[in-house]
Amino acid sequence: MANFQRARSQEQREIRRKAVLDTTAAMLEEMPVSAVSLNELSRRVGLAKSNVLRYFEPREAILLESLDRAWQQWIAHLPALLDAGIEKEASVQRRGEQVATMLARSLAGRRILCDLLSSQAGVLEHNVSAEVAARYKHAAVANGVAIATLTRRYLPELGDEAAQLTAAMIMAIGAVRTHAQPSEAMLDAYQADPALAAFQLDFETSLKDMLSTLTAGTLTRASS
Repeated sequence: MANFQRARSQEQREIRRKAVLDTTAAMLEEMPVSAVSLNELSRRVGLAKSNVLRYFEPREAILLESLDRAWQQWIAHLPALLDAGIEKEASVQRRGEQVATMLARSLAGRRILCDLLSSQAGVLEHNVSAEVAARYKHAAVANGVAIATLTRRYLPELGDEAAQLTAAMIMAIGAVRTHAQPSEAMLDAYQADPALAAFQLDFETSLKDMLSTLTAGTLTRASS
């Protein structure tokens, strides 16, 4: 736990902000989004809660910025991943399947990003000011454009539909993550009743299937 003096310059304020975000990332490695509290975050980062709020608005604002940070880290990783996994001379259908497979595989290893996405609309975008909401949405749009541009590199047949596909994919990631994390009661029900166990989702498999369906449908629409 760090002990900070009051920040008196922009550089010092940025150091404090980075410390808060780094500490939040460490907490998200240990616990679900819902368990990240401002009190514990303040204790770990070595700042009074009131001082944390000098750099961010409430807890949700910190988590929205953490989500943007996780997005950017994932996007930076994507070009090399897709270059290695996409056969550029394959049919459009084959490339579409490969894009979906590689995205799902990569996201399966990025629990924090997926957990934050699953909380975005229902939790994180609430209890923040219009300024914070607008700043986050601008960042989210930029991230979406970056993903659409990458997707179109491997699937140029998408054309202008790449943006719509990206938006649908982002919503699908959050939805699948939510359903792939059932409650303890539901896990007990699955274990007790084999007929219900079939409804337990594997995140990577379910996401790949959904992304494949979305990609195939968008390619069909783009070609019509």
